[in-house]
Amino acid sequence: MNIETLREYCLSQKAVTEDFPFGETTLVFRVLNKIFLLVALDANPLQFNAKCDPEKAIELREEYEAIKPGYHMNKKHWNTVVIDGSISTKLIKEMIDDSYNLIVQSLPKKLREELL
Repeated sequence: MNIETLREYCLSQKAVTEDFPFGETTLVFRVLNKIFLLVALDANPLQFNAKCDPEKAIELREEYEAIKPGYHMNKKHWNTVVIDGSISTKLIKEMIDDSYNLIVQSLPKKLREELL
């Protein structure tokens, strides 16, 4: 997966916006103004941070060398995923979806209902 594919997939989710609040090399994706994915554009290979259920985060880190505790994030709830070819596109999309859904679930009920 490359940055264009990753970006298109994130933006295909409902109510997603993108911006650069941390400088021009960190692309941030938000759902209703809450961050669900950060992409390091200057990293080679490409990598991103995604929110994850804490138990699932540990399982993924144990199974995949390219999944690490979230860089500059709460390491219990965030993973850094290195797109080095060792993780399937399907799993990458699942991790993006999980991150998006965790953030949506954390929104106030009124906003969640508006989103649905």
